[in-house]
Amino acid sequence: MTPPLANSNAARDIGSVLHPYTDLVAHQEIGPVVITRGKGVRVWDDTGRDYIEAVAGLWCASLGFDNERLVEAAARQMRQLPFYHGFTAKSHEPMIELAEMLLARAPVPMHRVFFANSGSEANDTAIKMVWYYNNAIGRPQKKKLIGRVKGYHGITLAASSLTGLVNNHRSFDVPLPGFVHTMTPHHYHEARPGESEEAFADRCAEALEALILAEGPDTVAAMWAEPIMGAGGVIVPPRGYFPKIQAVLRKYDVLLVADEVICGFGRTGNYWGTQTFDMQPDIVTCAKALSAAFLPISAVMVNARVFEGLARESHVIGTFGHGYTYSGHPVPAAVAVETLKIYDEIDIVGHVRAVAPTMQAGLRSRFADHPLVGEVRGIGLIGAVELVADKETRANFDPSRKIAARAAKLCEQHGVISRALPGDSLGFSPPLIINEAEIDEMLDRVRAALDELAVQLRRESIAPVG
Repeated sequence: MTPPLANSNAARDIGSVLHPYTDLVAHQEIGPVVITRGKGVRVWDDTGRDYIEAVAGLWCASLGFDNERLVEAAARQMRQLPFYHGFTAKSHEPMIELAEMLLARAPVPMHRVFFANSGSEANDTAIKMVWYYNNAIGRPQKKKLIGRVKGYHGITLAASSLTGLVNNHRSFDVPLPGFVHTMTPHHYHEARPGESEEAFADRCAEALEALILAEGPDTVAAMWAEPIMGAGGVIVPPRGYFPKIQAVLRKYDVLLVADEVICGFGRTGNYWGTQTFDMQPDIVTCAKALSAAFLPISAVMVNARVFEGLARESHVIGTFGHGYTYSGHPVPAAVAVETLKIYDEIDIVGHVRAVAPTMQAGLRSRFADHPLVGEVRGIGLIGAVELVADKETRANFDPSRKIAARAAKLCEQHGVISRALPGDSLGFSPPLIINEAEIDEMLDRVRAALDELAVQLRRESIAPVG
């Protein structure tokens, strides 16, 4: 690959930016793809090449990459009140209105809303709330938190401890003590021969109960779960999974936190992934599509039980000693309010339900029989194709070959920005406004990329088996 030209944006980036989720050594040789503009479901780089953004940026640009109403909402609020905070009982109308709108749309009855700036901060806040709550109600030993292997809940110190992905732990000295992980509910890889989804879900629940008993029920406070595990590979739970899991949690009085950062606001074909999978959480975290990614904002919704504990302890102490300078910042809050109004006006859930069959059927018709593809999975406008070395045994490629990363790079060359996920999966989570023609174009381009990869692997004598 040709090194970036001196004084180009790419060269300037190499000399100044430390990138997240990037091989920092390789980046100094290869450089970035510099995105300059966006419209609808497409973005353009500084060479003029267009890409269909198949993951909505980072699962978040729900209304695409241009929306004048959101621009105007931000500008209007910046002219009126560009900043104020929520500390010491201060408030402003955008924060109040957004909290009311979220409570009105909550998947289960919720009582109060706390605002933060990212999904990581929202989950980190919820962790502290769970600990604070159990102190408030006289259970100071009930503090351990359960995540899931391959789950993703963010990358702050505590949130990364909940996350169950190896590369988010290695060399960062996490997980911290008190964070444990139960099994991944991935039927394709984890089920025993002949085991049905229902039977597998039973075994997942049994594994959770065994973990709680091993740790001590009096020490386990809460479990975090994404309705669909996003960054871990777009893993859809088996039939009956969440009702079975929740029965175990109720038995041992363990709270459930639904991480709706990716699934919320229509992604799964319901307003919340919680509704798609019959979850009954005590706390809900959300971000990303809350503002259609136009500005950073996230939220934590708590039910009456949790709020009453928080309120009681704050009264004893004299304050709820947690918050961020930009919690409920009026400009992102105003944009989020406008975003939710747009969702209602265009019936975003109805649109997802209308076009999702095209994406889900298209993923399966184009890739299920592809020599590189082991499993196609997804629901609504979120999906993945998993690349395997052996279709019969479901064995993945040697991780050192970085097959999914190669596939994602080839997708870029064919005009699609996808996402390489753990387990050699390619993720798809396009803007919710995508139409059927754009879905077909996206999948055609990805098919061409995977066909090219298959040819390359045959030439390198590492072609898949089966």
